[in-house]
Amino acid sequence: MNMRNYQLLPGKPGEQRLATEATRLTLLNDPMLNRGTAFTLEERKTFHLVGLLPSAVTSIDEQVKHCYAQYEQQPDDESKNRFLTALQDRNEILFYRLLSEHLFEMLPIVYDPTIAKAIEHYSHEYRRPRGVYLSIDHPNAIEEALRNFGAGPEEIDLIVATDAEEILGIGDWGVGGMDISVGKLAVYTAAAGIDPARVIPVMLDVGTNRESLLNDPFYLGNRHARVRGARYDAFIAAYVKAATKLFPNALLHWEDFGPGNARRILEKYRAQICTFNDDVQGTGAITLAGIFSAMKVSGQALRDQRVVIFGSGTAGIGNADQIRAAMMQEGLSRDEATRCFWCVDIQGLLTDNMGSELRDFQVPYARPASEVAKWKHDMPNGGISLAEVVRQVHPTIMIGTSTAPGTFTEAIVKDMASHVERPIIFPISNPTTLMEATPPNLINWTDGRALIATGVPWRPITYKGITYSTGQANNALLYPGLGLGAIVARARQVSDGMLMAAARAVAGLVDIHQPGASLLPHVENLREVSATVAVEVAKTAAAEGLARAKLPNVIQQVQNMMWQPVYPQVVVKQEVRV
Repeated sequence: MNMRNYQLLPGKPGEQRLATEATRLTLLNDPMLNRGTAFTLEERKTFHLVGLLPSAVTSIDEQVKHCYAQYEQQPDDESKNRFLTALQDRNEILFYRLLSEHLFEMLPIVYDPTIAKAIEHYSHEYRRPRGVYLSIDHPNAIEEALRNFGAGPEEIDLIVATDAEEILGIGDWGVGGMDISVGKLAVYTAAAGIDPARVIPVMLDVGTNRESLLNDPFYLGNRHARVRGARYDAFIAAYVKAATKLFPNALLHWEDFGPGNARRILEKYRAQICTFNDDVQGTGAITLAGIFSAMKVSGQALRDQRVVIFGSGTAGIGNADQIRAAMMQEGLSRDEATRCFWCVDIQGLLTDNMGSELRDFQVPYARPASEVAKWKHDMPNGGISLAEVVRQVHPTIMIGTSTAPGTFTEAIVKDMASHVERPIIFPISNPTTLMEATPPNLINWTDGRALIATGVPWRPITYKGITYSTGQANNALLYPGLGLGAIVARARQVSDGMLMAAARAVAGLVDIHQPGASLLPHVENLREVSATVAVEVAKTAAAEGLARAKLPNVIQQVQNMMWQPVYPQVVVKQEVRV
């Protein structure tokens, strides 16, 4: 039984047709059906809205101008986030129209970094449910809960789920993590045209270890410590089984899981179903896109690079995995490619004698202790510091995912640059206060030779008459298009080849021949970037035998799939003829 107030009907490419039995306030209270003062006089009569709206009939363009004026009046970013959330709760189409017209400005408001504050206040500012909440205390209710969302098996393309253990650098926020799933889907829709009526945000509530939440009388999630081990794994397995049974075409996206679970879950399911983890794979793929551009500038081959990863958690090793896969595509064996990496974490350079100090996903990159026995063990715990690694390795690429500000020091950067003509330095930790180094310093310390990408936007820098544009390694440049391509192809899984195709597509959108050119496209062009990425991802899925859909004209099929924020045609359900 479909519990939503509407049914999706076939329509023109990129548009919606909805059938509904809803009328009066029921219709006005449904954000997918409500269009406020844009209801025509005829529609008001048809759906019994006469007298329930002000007299004026306005266009969606007039509504956008009105909403943007209200948005600009908000005193701070948190207030702007609340305003946009309220608009989405009231009128989803208008929300996406406003967001799409001001995407560069509003992206940091609806997602990282402002959404972090919304998550922290979730239980205290709770307004209305959105998506599906699954509780580890009621695993037998998972299928029932997903059915209650009211969508049929052909009506869902994408599900974003989180257990909220490791959110945006703010950690474990329990049930408040639902805002992460909602926000991620908003970016998918605004950037790549994923139909908001064909997605589900999911909160996997396994408890929380944050004492302030457990002791907060207003907290809305499970009031116990995080469940781990076999019970946790069984809960995840039950979710995957139910989601793939009910929505067999859906891409399952994992978001903000802790390092102990993120990679483990991905590796368990990625060969079985169409699934993706942005923190592990997306971060690595967008970094790889920047490196592809840097290779064009330097005229070098990726297989010849020496890579230092500083901050070897989920994101850092995710970077290493994606770069290593690209090196293997250039002819290196897995072992040869792995030996191109030196991974440094809080205990120093990862070495194979660290035993239980190493996480399972770090083990493949641990260097032989015998290889570095004569290096300086210059950390208090006897570890080998980043500075010593740079002295010994002479890296060509240095990537920062440590959230340790200022750790790419002038001495370290100059040491690196003294051995490399075009040092590739990506301090991609964010926000700005946690960056390993800033672009102005890197440009100065390397006399303008450094090839830079950062995790935050940065204004252009002029040095010795050349203006340097710093590319932002923003995952939003990649994952929306990757998801769209997988959906268009009805991909059986998200392969390394598809991720690499996405990275190459992003890199192909920049002109690196101008001195100081950005290594990555500007975030302002997300819709164009996403369409380009989607085409290459779908083509690769087909070439690898992973596409269940036929792709006779993939460019047109991608365009057709991209939903537009226009009010749908809504018809009375009884009038629908099967």
